[in-house]
Amino acid sequence: MTDSGPFDFLGSEAIQDGRASDAYFDRTVEALEHAGKNPHVVAEVTADQFPTGEFEVLAGVKDLAHLFEDLPVDVDALPEGQLFDGGPVARVEGEYLDFCRFETALLGFLSHASGVATNALRARLAAPDSTVLSFGSRHVHPAIAPVVERSALIGDLDGISNVAAGEMIGREAGGTMPHALLLCFGRGEQEAAWRAFDEAVAEDVPRVALCDTFSDEVDETLRAVETIEGLDSVRLDTTSSRRGDFRHIVREVTWELDARGHDDVGVFVSGGLGPAELLHLRDVVDGFGVGGYVSNADPIDFALDIVEIDGEATSKRGKLAGVKDVYRTPDGGHHVALADQPGPVDGDSLMEPLVRDGEIVRAFDVDEAARRARQDADAVGFGTE
Repeated sequence: MTDSGPFDFLGSEAIQDGRASDAYFDRTVEALEHAGKNPHVVAEVTADQFPTGEFEVLAGVKDLAHLFEDLPVDVDALPEGQLFDGGPVARVEGEYLDFCRFETALLGFLSHASGVATNALRARLAAPDSTVLSFGSRHVHPAIAPVVERSALIGDLDGISNVAAGEMIGREAGGTMPHALLLCFGRGEQEAAWRAFDEAVAEDVPRVALCDTFSDEVDETLRAVETIEGLDSVRLDTTSSRRGDFRHIVREVTWELDARGHDDVGVFVSGGLGPAELLHLRDVVDGFGVGGYVSNADPIDFALDIVEIDGEATSKRGKLAGVKDVYRTPDGGHHVALADQPGPVDGDSLMEPLVRDGEIVRAFDVDEAARRARQDADAVGFGTE
């Protein structure tokens, strides 16, 4: 019996015990054990069999590794942050009964995280010279906030907002004030709210005033800069239904700041933003908070398929038999080939050892993964398609 306490989410124990599984894998185990069958198999994780030209970012590999820790299997996978557009991103080799119950969790780990990382990288490349922060954990179940925030960082965003997620992944969460703070002080008392914030929070917290709660953005911005000495930025989060021409509003705010000698005060915007909005605004603002576009990204539709049984290539209808490798060529090409045949002459294999007989043999570094994603995006033209 799975007990998660008062909230509807599974704990690590249920996942590691193989209970976070689709029921038909339990039936499969029962049938195979009844028949005395337990073949040695190789299974591959793919979204597309052949390269499609539509690249996505791989994330969730750290969780994949820990899923198979202490199990008698070998796992290979692309590095986190690697872009792919076809062929396997991971493969598992071992006796089938040792890992079949973990397929559901395996796919969930990779599918959701990779979707988030992919949209995060799209947002990053839409405003490559701006600060772009992940503001989306409020749009997902709190149990998976660390997945969202870590994946957003792999997609090369600059920071996160969820406190507990930050503690889990070793990254300090950032943030300043919500509209609720201003509302608690009341209409006409914005200065009191900004002043309380300035006096209360730690010195290392950026002084960013939210300036669109009760009145015109320009009005509240000019009042904020007169209230908080050394104000770093103002944030505009005006709801889209009242926003009008947001670019024009931002330019007006910037103009009025400059006209009064406050050209050192930045402008940060948030609220329903995606790549199109970032492209439209990136030359007039200093930073963005991106929420649902990243956190609510569609999962990548991965599947795990057996491609070899007891050394013999096999597959179900519509899948490619045989153990495969994937390669990146200097021109940005992504190539799929059988592992026992030569790959492209100038290609580098992307598949690397992850787990060997239950031992994790790879380290995980979010910053390195983010650098890989950014560099690989340049190599394959991601974000320009």
